[in-house]
Order: sequence, then structure tokens, then C-alpha cells
Amino acid sequence: MYMKNMTWGEFNANKDKVVILPVGSTEQHSYHLPLSTDSVIAEGVSEEFAERIGGIIAPTLCYGYKSKPMSGGGPLFPGTIDLNGETLIHLAMDVLEELCRDGIKKIFVNNAHFENEAFLLEAIDIVSRRYPDVKILESNWWDVLSQDVIDKVFEDVPFPGWALEHAAITETSLMMYFAPELVREDAIPAETGFSPIPYHKYPIVKGMVPDSGALASAKGSSAEKGRIITEAAVEEFVRIAKENF
Repeated sequence: MYMKNMTWGEFNANKDKVVILPVGSTEQHSYHLPLSTDSVIAEGVSEEFAERIGGIIAPTLCYGYKSKPMSGGGPLFPGTIDLNGETLIHLAMDVLEELCRDGIKKIFVNNAHFENEAFLLEAIDIVSRRYPDVKILESNWWDVLSQDVIDKVFEDVPFPGWALEHAAITETSLMMYFAPELVREDAIPAETGFSPIPYHKYPIVKGMVPDSGALASAKGSSAEKGRIITEAAVEEFVRIAKENF
């Protein structure tokens, strides 16, 4: 199912299938999760989605737009590699346009980095005007979760809101499910005491984000919660794909 493992002939013979483009980031995720967290999650969800629909997984885009202090930490931590918005637009455009030129007619962009979305949608909009016969969908794992699923995942602690769920329960649980060997459970920070502010301030300076890089606590995370999130997200992705493709 992975395009990177196919020959060009094998890919060409399967171009009637849905191509899933996972998009993540290279970004700090506190003391306990790797820089690849968003990309690992994007690819993990894409794999289960592809299995359900017989899709092809394009190589993951592992760099994303700048994470903001109120939703990811900003450029305050070594190892976070941010793209400018214009760069991400052109990167996504080039990849999507090449798929269109190869004769792909159904593309699903699976984004796992909060700040990417506006730039991915800009790229999709431009490409879809050039190739109106190609159907392109974009979604992410958090927007498709029902309230029932959110309640199950946060049965022991209050839900802090998606912006603060950075390196917290949902992402940590998903990593425990997809790549438990990459989770440093003994390094999970306690309560962060972080209080978001209702505005953005530049330049970004130390102190705007907790030193750990976590915006909310990851205590209570589990692989089982990661499984629940994944199954619910994939189920919705399958429904969306069937409805639109």
C-alpha cells in the first residue's frame, strides 16, 4: 500500500485507487514524545485507512507550518523545523499536481499538524482549479471525532480543547498505540499550569510556553485510548471517502 515501495509500473497499474497523502511536522512534543510525532500519527492513521479502502499511501510530508505558542510551542525548542506558509503551499501544490499529472483522480490529504490546514487548503484550492476532474479531500483525525469518543478518552480528566492537546493525552495515546517504543513514559510531565492568552504576541520569547513544551498534562494516556481514537477517525474517513469518491 506504500507508494514508496512500489515500482513505477505497479503504481501506474493502481492509479484508479485513492491516494492518501499524510502530512505531519518535525516539532517538539515535550520531554516524552519524539519530534516525528505528528508524522508518525499521520502515517499510522493513513495505514489503517488505506487497509479499509484499498488505498495507496504517498510518502509522508514530514515538515509543517510554524507551531504557535498557544497550540504547539513555537520556535522555542531545538529540533523544531518550521516551514514558512508559502513554502508549505508550494510543497503541497507540487506533490498534488504531480499526482494529478500521473492520472490520479482521487486524493485524500490526511493532516496531523494543527497549523498546517490553511496552507494545505490553499494548495488544494489552486490545484483543483487546474485539475477540476480530480477530487481532493482534506481532513484530520481530531475534527472527525464524535463527542462520545472525546468523552471516553477524557473520562478521568477535563478536555482542555484541541489547541492545548499538544503532546497531551490524545497525541500521547496515539503514539502509545502506533509506536510505543518512541514514548518516554517516565518523562511525561505533570500538570503544566499553562493558561492560554486570547491573543498572539511577537517576537516569541521564552516563558510564553512551559519549559517542558507540553500545554496540557498527558497523564492518563494509554494505547487503548489511542486505539479508540484511531478506529473512530478511520471509520469517519472511510465514510467520507465512500460518500465523495
